[in-house]
Amino acid sequence: MLKLSASILTADFSDLKTAVAQLEEAQVDWLHLDVMDGHFVPNLSFGPMLIRSLRRTTKLYFDTHLMISNPDEYLMEFRDAGADSITVHFETCTHLSRTIQQIKQLGAKAGVALNPSSPLSLVKEIIGEIDLLLIMSVNPGFGGQEFLPFTLKKIKEAAALVRRYKPGVLLEVDGGIDATNIQRVASAGADVIVAGAAIFNSRDVVGNVRLLRKKAKGVKRDFIV
Repeated sequence: MLKLSASILTADFSDLKTAVAQLEEAQVDWLHLDVMDGHFVPNLSFGPMLIRSLRRTTKLYFDTHLMISNPDEYLMEFRDAGADSITVHFETCTHLSRTIQQIKQLGAKAGVALNPSSPLSLVKEIIGEIDLLLIMSVNPGFGGQEFLPFTLKKIKEAAALVRRYKPGVLLEVDGGIDATNIQRVASAGADVIVAGAAIFNSRDVVGNVRLLRKKAKGVKRDFIV
């Protein structure tokens, strides 16, 4: 069943406790935590302290996405703060296999993310080591961007790669997904869809989540295995 991971990046940061409570009421599957360092991506968001504070307010699964340089230096901090899964970018890891091993040794699920322009071939050799593959459908760094149509082909190819080499790996897609395109992304093979602006673009968080689920319900996969 398709999972919905709600990004708080476009939520009201002055009242995140209420935002999380609304997401719980809407029964989202995961909470997506976009960590940005202003170096790897041109924006700053938040770090382990905020995640630790949120951890005290909810039992939601923390889907932690590190858009930071030198992620190895901070893995333990994010795990200690409450991250259930930690996803790092291929583009930031010199020794990716070692980073994945470190995440797993900390007891978290390990994910690898690829920017829109990074070829899928980069992760073929380590697909058997990870728990999650994240395909970015916008250039990382800011919430509320428009979905890049050319990434649909990449999502289909990623779904086929996963099913061929390690069917248990979850395929996650992040960036610009809303009620107008969630069907296409789900059909392309996504197992987990990240949505932020589409959820928080109005006060009706519960209604927005229900709309996304309605649009994605019963979607048939059209990727090639």
